[in-house]
Formats: sequence, structure tokens, C-alpha cells
Amino acid sequence: MHVAVKKLLADAVLPERAHFDDSGADLFAIECVEIPPRSPANIKTGISIALPHGTSGFVWGKSSLESSGLITTAGLIDAGYRGEIIVCMFNLTNRTKILGKGQKIAQLVVVPTYYPEFREIQELPLSKRGAGGFGSTGKHKNDL
Repeated sequence: MHVAVKKLLADAVLPERAHFDDSGADLFAIECVEIPPRSPANIKTGISIALPHGTSGFVWGKSSLESSGLITTAGLIDAGYRGEIIVCMFNLTNRTKILGKGQKIAQLVVVPTYYPEFREIQELPLSKRGAGGFGSTGKHKNDL
């Protein structure tokens, strides 16, 4: 599969994998950005892409940044989107975080996508799990 990438600025860096079998391709900051403590930031990459129909792109965090308190907060790229890829991040720490120009900031993972039609029904089919959620599988009989 090939994904067309357009540089919006001459010094933008195309997504790249560190290893041939890595799931994610690194995305790079196009400019230096300071992210204040406990604050969000939108980091520009200087690129746009044309994902093939039947795929979506997920912008996923890098463990090196996330383990330091800088998390990627959103990132679904629809196949029809042609704007700049912008990485939404949040600084969870009490210190200003600085991202340098050209620094790896996130990963792009391209996945197959289904396009279901949604229909209203009166009752859902039964399942073994039912409505259990939010930790329901982590509870032991002794905890109840």
C-alpha cells in the first residue's frame, strides 16, 4: 500500500518507520513548541496525506514522550481528509515541555476501516457480558 504525502513546507519530514515492521510511522514537529504545565497544544507536522479508501489513520503517542507526561490526546484521520496533520497533545506535568523542530512527536498507524450502516432496534441480542463495563471484569467475588 502506498500513501501519498504532500509537504506543506519545504522542511517538513515525511512519516517514517524506524524499523521495517514497526506498526507506526513517526510524525515530526515542523516547529519548536513550548507546552505550559497542565495545558494542551496542537503541534503542526507540515504535511497532509491521502489515505486510501477503506483505511483510516490513527495518531498514536510515543512511549518516550508519554512516559515523561506529554500525552497524545486525539487523532483519527479520515480517508477523505486532506488538511495538515496536527497532533493534539497535553502536558500532564507541572513543568513546561519543549518540543524541538524535527523532533518525533507521535506515530501514524494506518488501519482498515468498515463503514457500517446503523439501524435502530427495540432490543439488542443477549451476550454473556451484558451491560458490564468500567472495571466489571476486574472484580472478584470477594470484592463484592
